[in-house]
This record gives sequence, C-alpha cells and structure tokens, in this order.
Amino acid sequence: MREIDVAQLEAALRDGASLIDVREPSEYAEGHVPGARHIPMGQLTNRIDELDKDAPVHVICASGNRSGVMVEVLDAAGFEAVNVRGGTSEWARSGREIERGSK
Repeated sequence: MREIDVAQLEAALRDGASLIDVREPSEYAEGHVPGARHIPMGQLTNRIDELDKDAPVHVICASGNRSGVMVEVLDAAGFEAVNVRGGTSEWARSGREIERGSK
C-alpha cells in the first residue's frame, strides 16, 4: 500500500490532487482538510464510480487506519490509491488549516 505523510499531501493538493475523507459525517463536520470530498467508508464501494481511475486518489480518515483499508479496496478495483499516514489528526496537529461543517 502506498502511503504519504501530511506534508506530501499538502504538496499533492497544491498540484490538484483529489482527496477522499472516509470518516463518518459527524467526524467530517467537526473538521476536515480543505477541499476533501466526503465519502464515508460505508458508502465508498457503492460510490466508487464517482472516482476518476485516471488519477491518483488520496484517502484520509482520522489516523490512517480506515483509509488504509479503503486504499486496499480501491487498489483491488484498479485505482491508484494513496493512504495519508496520520490522517486528519496529524494534519491538525501540524497546524495546517482545518475546515468545519459539511459541504
């Protein structure tokens, strides 16, 4: 499984990378990485057609555990998926911007 840290994610987002947040709606609303698209873990397999197979898909959760499982699912479905090590918790601890509320 391919993994990156939050500094690498920040650079990837500046370059236009997509980011999927697989946490529950209440977790996402409490705070998420700006620009993250919310697709809860339980919905990802049913919504997989919404993702672009021609570009890497970065996946984040609170710590990297749930997103790691979803990266394996996406890899098996033919996506180039990337897990964000440390997740949103690490993003926030590093002092990076957090958006609140749901989109």
